[in-house]
Amino acid sequence: MVQNTCLPERLYLDFDSFFASAEQHFNPFLRGKPVGVVALDSAHTGCIAVSREAKIRGLKTNMPGREARAIIPDMVFVVARPDVYVRLHKRILRVIETVVPIQHVRSIDEVVCELLPSEGRQGLVLAQRIKDALSQNFSPVLTCSIGMAATELLAKLAAERHKPNGAVLLDTSTLPAYLADLKLGKLPGIGAGMLVRLNAAGVRDFEGLWALAPKQARAIWGSVEGERFLQELHGTHAPRDQTQKRMFGHSRVLPREWRSPDKVEDCARQLLASAARRLRRTDLRASKLTLAMRSQRIRSTREKNTQAQSWIWEGQFQPSRDDHNFGRALSKGLGVARAQMRFAPGSVSVMLHGLEAKGDITGDLFAALSSDAQDQARWENVSNMMDELRSRFGSKALSLGKHEKVPGGFVGGKIAFGRIPEAEDFEDAPSEDGDTHFCSF
Repeated sequence: MVQNTCLPERLYLDFDSFFASAEQHFNPFLRGKPVGVVALDSAHTGCIAVSREAKIRGLKTNMPGREARAIIPDMVFVVARPDVYVRLHKRILRVIETVVPIQHVRSIDEVVCELLPSEGRQGLVLAQRIKDALSQNFSPVLTCSIGMAATELLAKLAAERHKPNGAVLLDTSTLPAYLADLKLGKLPGIGAGMLVRLNAAGVRDFEGLWALAPKQARAIWGSVEGERFLQELHGTHAPRDQTQKRMFGHSRVLPREWRSPDKVEDCARQLLASAARRLRRTDLRASKLTLAMRSQRIRSTREKNTQAQSWIWEGQFQPSRDDHNFGRALSKGLGVARAQMRFAPGSVSVMLHGLEAKGDITGDLFAALSSDAQDQARWENVSNMMDELRSRFGSKALSLGKHEKVPGGFVGGKIAFGRIPEAEDFEDAPSEDGDTHFCSF
C-alpha cells in the first residue's frame, strides 16, 4: 500500500480480472492457472477476460483463443456465465456496504464510495477493512484494487495504476508529476476520436493536458464536459446532471455457423425482443430502430488489425412499446440488409431509441380515433400479456415465432460497462455457481 498526505473524498474500487477471478472463485481447480473467459465455445472467439496468471505471461483481453493457446499451451478456457457474475456482484455489494456505503455502481466490477472526513483520515485503514471483509466472505482470488483521491476521476486513475490488489491514496499536491507518464489514451473518457482532437490542439501528453485552460478544454471537447473533465483532473468535483436513458439495445458476436441470412435475422429478432421487454419495464416509448452489422475483425499481435466492414440502417415510426410495431420496423431493415449488404456479418446489434415518456408525447386527435391507433393499443396489450406470462411461467413460455438457441445463450443478458442485467433479462435457466462451462478446444 502507498501512503500520501491527502484527505480523500472518493474511494474507487475496481476488481481485478473480475470474470476470470469469479470463475476461479467458484472452481478451485482454476486457481493459480492461466484462465481465459470467452463468449462462445470457439477457438476463433476473443477472450473477454483473462486471469492475472495469463496476463503475467503476456496475454491481453480480446486475444483470440487460438492465438492465446499458442502462447500459453496450458491455458484453460471457459465460457462466460453472465447470470453467475451478476449474482456474485450483488453479494459483493452487500459485503462492501458492511464497511462503507456505496455512492455509485459504475459497472459490474467497479464502485464509488463517498468518504466522510473521518473516513478519509483513515483511508488506507478503511481500504484494508474492505479487503478483509471480501477475503472473509469470498475466496482469496477475488481481489480488488482501491484508489482514494479528491475526485472520482483521480481515485479511478489511482486504482488502475496499482493493480492487482493494490491500495493507494493519491495526493493532488503530487500532480501532475505523479501521473506524468500516463498516456492520454489510458484516461477514462479519452478515446480515439478525442485523442485526434487533443493532438490537433497540440496536446500530446499528460502534462500538456494538465496545462490546458478551462476554455481550451471546452473548445476541444466541444462542450462543457471538457471543463468538467479538467476540474476533476485537478481535484475539484464537477457535479453533473442525472443522465437520462437514451436507448435500449443488444448486440451479439456471431459464430461462423450463424452468419447465414436466416440465422442472422433470427438472432436480430431475439435481440429486439429482449430490448423491447426492457423498454416496457420503463415509462418510455421508442420511435427509432437501428440495425447494425459488422464483419469479423481479426486481432493479432503478429499482424496489424484488419479493418472491419460495417453496415447500418435506421427506421422511424410512431412512439411505440409493442413487439408488433418494432418487429415490422426490424423486418424492413432486414429486407434492406439482404439487398444491400455485401459481407457475412460477424456481429449484429439492434437498438431502440428516440425515447419519450408517455406523458411527453404530443397526441393527434384524429390519429387517436384511427384504426391504426386501435391496432397499436391491442398490440400493446398483447405484449404486456406476453411479458406477464413469461414472468409467471418462464422466459421461454411463449414468443412471436419460433427461434433457435443462439450459441452461448444469454441473448439480452450481456454485461456491458454501465449496464448490469436484471434477472428478467436472462432467458435461460440459471447457471449453478460451481458449474464451470469448460471449452472444447
